[in-house]
Amino acid sequence: MLKFVVRRVLWTIPIILLVIFMTFWMMREIKGSPFRKSERAVPAAVLANLNRKFGLDKPWYVQYGKYVKDVATLDLGPSLVLRNQDVNDIVKEHFPVSAQLGGLAMLLAILVGIPIGIISALRANKLTDYIAMLFANLGFAIPSFLVATLLIYEFAAQLRWFPTNGWDTASSKVLPVIALSLGPMTYFARIVRGQMLETLQQDYVRTAKAKGLRWKRVVVVHVLRNSLIPAVTAAGPLLGFLVTGSFIIENIFAIPGIGRYYVISVSGRDYSTVMGITVLLAILVIVANMIVDILYGFLDPRTRDART
Repeated sequence: MLKFVVRRVLWTIPIILLVIFMTFWMMREIKGSPFRKSERAVPAAVLANLNRKFGLDKPWYVQYGKYVKDVATLDLGPSLVLRNQDVNDIVKEHFPVSAQLGGLAMLLAILVGIPIGIISALRANKLTDYIAMLFANLGFAIPSFLVATLLIYEFAAQLRWFPTNGWDTASSKVLPVIALSLGPMTYFARIVRGQMLETLQQDYVRTAKAKGLRWKRVVVVHVLRNSLIPAVTAAGPLLGFLVTGSFIIENIFAIPGIGRYYVISVSGRDYSTVMGITVLLAILVIVANMIVDILYGFLDPRTRDART
């Protein structure tokens, strides 16, 4: 297992380099300059000095090499649009908010979605199953921005139970967390239900029942453990999605997360901020997937030998 973990960590290096290169190339393809503002003209001499100051006048491979070197020393560089701010400062201040939003949404999705899938599978083709699958299908089909709008209208505007924006109090976190978690929640319910129904038909489950084992023990020890493997597989990418894909929710609820700055940086061609946030989120997804692979070895011991 240790060899597998070390090998996965080493494999992240070329992946991160590729992410940096692809982001660097796409940002270069965007026409315009971060120093040109539509409301005022920038003199050519001033523009040349700014390009020289930030190294934008050098060949692309020199810029890429310098940026990779800076990332290796955990220096994401200065923001080209926001005055007197470094990308490191922006990440330190706003990324914890997005991470907390995504983490709470993921926790809620697991705590609600997996039990719904289990109950639905154990009561297949009964009223409970039909209600659970109706909820799962609706939740999976409705986009998060519509869920957020409906939650604001009902629980903030009509009932006035929760505020419509901010991230300072516990009550302000309820609606955005629910809106962001609904999609992953229903996905967990669907995938756990399907895997449990398949596992319940396996020969070793029939054998365990034939031996007279208590049904609760059969479900917990034999059925549930094997049925959670696909859910664990999906948890890594979903966690990355919840943290990196919360831009819409952050804008709707005016949450001061990293997503809002990412959108502003793309539209403002703030190369260093876009690349810094992209690298950070890519590392987050890579680490999440690596943790999933490690958990695989504990949930399914048969895979340990193949991974070492």
